[in-house]
Amino acid sequence: MAQTVQTTFGSASAGDPYVPTGGNGGYLAEHYDLNLDYRVATNRLNATATITARALMRLDRFSLDFAGLSMEKVTVNGARPSKVTHSARKLVITLATSIEAGAQFEVVVRYRGAPHPVRSAWGDVGWEELDDGVLVSGQPCGAPSWFPCNDHPSNKARYRIQVACESGYTVVSNGVLSNQSSRSGRTSWTFDVREPMATYLATVLIGRYRRRDLAAAPVAHSLYFPARLATRIGTDFARLTEMIAFFADRFGPYPFPSYSVVVTDDELEIPLEAHGLAVFGSNHVDGNHGSDRLIAHELAHQWYGNSLTVARWQDIWLQEGFACYAEWLWEEQRGGRTVDQLAALHRGKIQALPRDIVVGDPGPHDMFDDRVYKRGALALHAIRKSLGDEAFFPALRSYTASRRHGHVSTDDFVEFFAEHTGSRAIGGFVARWVQQRALPSL
Repeated sequence: MAQTVQTTFGSASAGDPYVPTGGNGGYLAEHYDLNLDYRVATNRLNATATITARALMRLDRFSLDFAGLSMEKVTVNGARPSKVTHSARKLVITLATSIEAGAQFEVVVRYRGAPHPVRSAWGDVGWEELDDGVLVSGQPCGAPSWFPCNDHPSNKARYRIQVACESGYTVVSNGVLSNQSSRSGRTSWTFDVREPMATYLATVLIGRYRRRDLAAAPVAHSLYFPARLATRIGTDFARLTEMIAFFADRFGPYPFPSYSVVVTDDELEIPLEAHGLAVFGSNHVDGNHGSDRLIAHELAHQWYGNSLTVARWQDIWLQEGFACYAEWLWEEQRGGRTVDQLAALHRGKIQALPRDIVVGDPGPHDMFDDRVYKRGALALHAIRKSLGDEAFFPALRSYTASRRHGHVSTDDFVEFFAEHTGSRAIGGFVARWVQQRALPSL
């Protein structure tokens, strides 16, 4: 009888068909310490990433996602590996000494280059030069454009991000600003992310920004913006404090120490969410509350996406459907159309579209399709109407509390709500709205 030989090579993919080359097996990253020295004027980066990880199996070889930059030196537990190869998307490290299953280990990668976005099925994603600064948009696979990582949402980790650049710029990143110092015309900014964060939510924003602190409660929140947009910003984000308080009432306490909004001097196609942050383009501020819906959507992602993160991309409706539903809740709260009216309106719009995707597994090409957003929101509204507000919102708050900073899936959502509310109808609503092509009635 042939014996099965157990591999000691961590797989070069997380096995997610939505990002078939993304992620890596054999270990989990637990902490990233990123030290970035960046020249805005020339788009040059010199950096060191120190990654603390834990082996899930005996390892003789493992890989990191890393694209577009030049690796200079790699060590594992202070020693040079026996071999390191760098392809277009992967840094493959063959060890001189095996790492045993369960052992913690440290990888240090020194690298440099001119960072740029990586190509993907969703366009260019990752580190992007602005007219005068930087924006990082990592969803879903852009993190390797600026640091080596295990780039899949199933592996959340803590971070320390230190960025040095010319002193005329402001740097904004995830987490808490723990240190800022200047020397010889350059300023260093250090941020600590104490909650587990998915790689795609890590970001660096560099620009000539002013800062405006809005309020300390229910959580500290601030705006960063170009001086020329100060008046418009003051109008468009005047309701942000009220919005945070409203969502905290509906969803449970805001999940991070602070919230920041960055408005770039450049125009952006769409706003972006990041861990503890949201990013808007100058075209999203008009001084007339024209982006209230978008502001609500990106804020809601702090609960649904950033704290509660899908473990696989096929379940993205749990992030986008919730954020879309938050838009409807906010419009009703501000005296606009009711959630019932919005649900009927958007169901009618969906009715006119092809029914050729299953939003609970839309496929990579359609994972950001508007039907994923709207049918996800309609599923939540159907569940709410069935349960009543006195059961639905307490269940929602318990859900965000119990899964805080963790991972969620469709099955987990159904099981939690069914058990918490005692309703046997939850699975049926999700099946009809999320797992089938046919469009149910309201």
